[in-house]
Amino acid sequence: MADEAGKLRLDKWLWFARFFKTRSLAATRVAAGDVRVNGDRVTKRSTTISPGDVLTFSQGRVVRVIEVKAIGTRRGPAPEAQALYNDMSPPPPPKETPVPENPRFEGKGRPTKKDRRQADLSRSRHLE
Repeated sequence: MADEAGKLRLDKWLWFARFFKTRSLAATRVAAGDVRVNGDRVTKRSTTISPGDVLTFSQGRVVRVIEVKAIGTRRGPAPEAQALYNDMSPPPPPKETPVPENPRFEGKGRPTKKDRRQADLSRSRHLE
């Protein structure tokens, strides 16, 4: 748990704050050198952190920059975990997804087989 000085092992804190699903996964990422504490690369799982430290690590395709606000005593629910840190990560870039054009059919009701074939042909020509 947390000792009197307000310090905790890095792998344990990452697990408490719910950045990694298991403590062993957090320890593996720390040992691989994927986590930075105050800008310095860390490879020891037992590195102690305290409130005010800034952690930088990648999570999926996102780079997370986290300021430690508190040292937890357990792996609690998500709202309790979110109270342990301040997320200073840059916002993700906006996604540009092309909007597919829906086929427009003149008339009412379902398209006929001929209409569907023409739509398929125009779609395949558009993709080429």
